[in-house]
Amino acid sequence: MEMSQPGASFSSSIGDSMEFEAEVTLSDRLKVFKASNFDPENYVTTKCRAMSEKEIRHLCANLVDLKKASAEEMRKSVYANYTAFIRTSREITDLEGQLLALRNLLSTQSAIVHNLAEGVHIESLSAGSERSMKEDIFDVEGREPSKMEYWLSHFLENLEVLLAERRVKEALAAFDEGERLAKEASSQKTMTPSAILSLKTTITEQRQKLSDQLAEAACQPSTRIPELRSTVKALKQLGDGPRAHNLLLKSHHQKLKCNIQAIQPSGASDKGAYTSALAHLVFSSIAQAASDSLAVFRDEPAYTSELVTWAVKQVENFCLLLKRQVLATSAAAGSLRIVAECVQICLGHCSLLEARGLALSSVLLRFSRPYVGEALTSNLKRIEQSTAAVAADDDWSLAYPLVSSRSMSSASLGNIIASQPKLSSSAHRFNSMAQEICEEVGPLESLHFADQALEGLVQAFNSYVNMLIQALPGSTETENLEGSGSGIVRIAETEMQQIALLANAYLLADELLPRAASKLSTINQNNRTDDVPKRNADKQNRAPEQRELKRRLQRFVDQLRDSFCRVHALELIFTDDGGSHLNAGMYLNMDGNGEEPEWFPSPIYQELFLRLTRMASIAADMFVGRERFATLLLMRLTETIILWLSDDQSFWEEIEQGPKPLGAFGLRQFYLDMEFVILFSSQGRYLSRNLHQVIKNITARAIESVTATGVDPYSLLPEDDWFADVAQIAIKMLSGKANFDNIGQEAISPTAPVSAISHD
Repeated sequence: MEMSQPGASFSSSIGDSMEFEAEVTLSDRLKVFKASNFDPENYVTTKCRAMSEKEIRHLCANLVDLKKASAEEMRKSVYANYTAFIRTSREITDLEGQLLALRNLLSTQSAIVHNLAEGVHIESLSAGSERSMKEDIFDVEGREPSKMEYWLSHFLENLEVLLAERRVKEALAAFDEGERLAKEASSQKTMTPSAILSLKTTITEQRQKLSDQLAEAACQPSTRIPELRSTVKALKQLGDGPRAHNLLLKSHHQKLKCNIQAIQPSGASDKGAYTSALAHLVFSSIAQAASDSLAVFRDEPAYTSELVTWAVKQVENFCLLLKRQVLATSAAAGSLRIVAECVQICLGHCSLLEARGLALSSVLLRFSRPYVGEALTSNLKRIEQSTAAVAADDDWSLAYPLVSSRSMSSASLGNIIASQPKLSSSAHRFNSMAQEICEEVGPLESLHFADQALEGLVQAFNSYVNMLIQALPGSTETENLEGSGSGIVRIAETEMQQIALLANAYLLADELLPRAASKLSTINQNNRTDDVPKRNADKQNRAPEQRELKRRLQRFVDQLRDSFCRVHALELIFTDDGGSHLNAGMYLNMDGNGEEPEWFPSPIYQELFLRLTRMASIAADMFVGRERFATLLLMRLTETIILWLSDDQSFWEEIEQGPKPLGAFGLRQFYLDMEFVILFSSQGRYLSRNLHQVIKNITARAIESVTATGVDPYSLLPEDDWFADVAQIAIKMLSGKANFDNIGQEAISPTAPVSAISHD
C-alpha cells in the first residue's frame, strides 16, 4: 500500500497506536513502512504533533513490539527455509565457478578465431610450452626484439622465480600487471595475437600453480592462524573463493580433530573438567573459524551459509562425542548433577557464540534433552525409593537437619538451622533430594524441564504421603490409594509420632516444596540483567503458579489428615472386641432403674476431650507459627466423631423407632454431652460453624424423638446454665484444674443451686 505523501497519517495503513493491538497480520502492520517514499522524520513529526506524552509512550512501546515481531517473523522464515537457502547458495557458488571457467574458455576461443582470421598458424596451444611461445614472439631472422617483446620475456622468467620462491604477494601483483598489459596490448595492437594468447595462457597456468601451492600449504597441520588467513585471502584474490573458504574450514576441522584426540577423560570424577576442556576447544575453534571467515570473506551470504553448516556439523560431532564419553553413562546411572553441569557448560559456550551471530544452542539442546530427561526421571524414582528405605526405620521423631559445623561459624550454622524446620529422617531425605533436583534442573531453563520436574515432585510427594498413611496404626484405606508403595513402613505408635506424620507432610507441602519449586525459575531470573520492574512482573506471574502448587500438595495433606482423624475416631467409637462406645443403649438404659445418676459427660466424650487436649499440647510444640493447621486438625477430628453420630442410622433407628423410648435422664445426658462438646471445642478455638450446626441438628432430632412420645421434652430439661456449669466442672476436673475444697458432692446434683457450684 503506497502512501500519498511522506507524512501521511499512520492511521491510513494500520490506524493509530491502538490498532497495534487489533487482530491484523504482521504484513498489514508493516505496509506503511515499506512505502518507497516513506520519510521517518516527517512521519514522526506529523504523527506525534497532536499526541499527548502518554500516547507517545504508548506508540513507542507498540513500535518496539512491532520491531520484535518483525525480527521474530524473519527468524522463523530463515529457519523454515534454511536448507533451501544453503542449497541455493551452494548452487550459486558452483555456477559462479562454471561461469569463470566459461569466460576463460570463451577468451581462448576468441583469440583462436582472431588468429585464424589473420592467417596465423598456431602450431600448439599446449599449456606450459615456453619454447613454442618464444618462437612465435621473436623473429630471429635478422630482427631485434621490440621493447614489448623484451618485457614479455623478462616477465615470464620473473613470474617463474616468484612462484618458485613462494613470494605470493609479488606474484599476485605480477598477475595483475600481466593481465593489465595484455588488455592494453590487445586494444593498442602492440603485440601479436599469438603473443597475447600465450601471455594469458601462461598467467592462467601460473595462477593455477600458485593456487595449488597455497591449497597445499593451507592443509598443513603446522600452518598457524595468521599464515592460514593470509593463504586463504591470497586464494580468494586468485578468483577461487569457494575453494579458499572450503580449505579454511577444512584446516580448522583438522586442527580441531588433532586437538580433541589429545583430550581423554580420566574418570567419573573428571567428567565436568573433561566437558569444560572439550567444549572450550570445540567452541573456540568455531569462533576462530568464524572470525577468519568474516575477516577474509566479509558477510557474503554463500560463505556465511557454508560457515553455519560447518559449525552445526562440528557441534553435532561434539555432541556425539560428549554423548559417548559423558551423557549416556551418566544419564543411565541417574547422575543428574553431572548431566546438568555438562549441559550448562556447553550452553555457556553457545551463548558466547551468539554474539558472533552463530545460534547453535538449538543443536546442543536437541542432542542433550533426552539424556537430561532420562537422568531426571531416574532421580525422581530414586526419591521414592530412598525415602521409602528411610521410612522403614524412621522413628518419627522431629529434629533439625544434620549440618556439618566444621567450616561454618556459629552464626551461619544458626541461620541454616533456623531456615529448616524440624522433620523426621524420611522427610529430611525427601526434602534434600527435592531441593537438589530443582537446583540442578533450574539453570537448564531453555530445556523446558521445569514442568516435568515439578510434576515428578508432586507425584513423589503423593507417594510419600501414602507411606505416611501406611504408618498410621490400623489404617485400612492404603490399599485403595493410587501409587501407594508396597514397602514396609514403621508404624507410628504414639500420638506424638502420629502428629509428626502430619508435621512432615504439612511442612513439605506448605513451605519446603514450594521453596524448591521456586528454584526452577529464579536462578535464571537472578542471572539476568533485566530491569527491576520486569523481574517484579515475573514474580507476580509466578505467584498464581505457586498458589496452584500449594493447593495440589495440600490435597494430599488433607488425605493424610482425614486418615488420621478416621483412625482416632474408630479407636474412640469401637472396642477391641467389635463393640461400640457410642450406641443408643447408653442413653436409653438410663431411665430403667429410676435412680438419678451422677451427672457427668459420657465416657467417650471424656476420652475425646482428653485426647484433643493432649493433641493440642503436642501440636502447639510441633506447629509453632502454624497454629492454623493444628486448629484445623482438632476441628476435623471433633467433626469426624459428631458426623459419625449424625450419620449412624442404627443409632437413630433405635432412638426414634426402638421399643424403649428416650427417657428424661437419657435426653438430659445426650443434651449434656453435646453441650460439653460445644464448650470444650469453643474454649479450644476449634468449634467450626459446621460442627456447631451438626450438634444443633442432632440435639433437635433427639428432642423431637421425645416429643413424638407425647412428652414435653423441655419439661424434662433444666435450664441451659445447668448444662454449662456441669460441662465446665467436667472440663476442670478432667484437666486437673478443679478446686472443690468447700463444695460437696451435691454441687453437681441437678437439684443443687447454681450458686453452690465453684468456677475456680
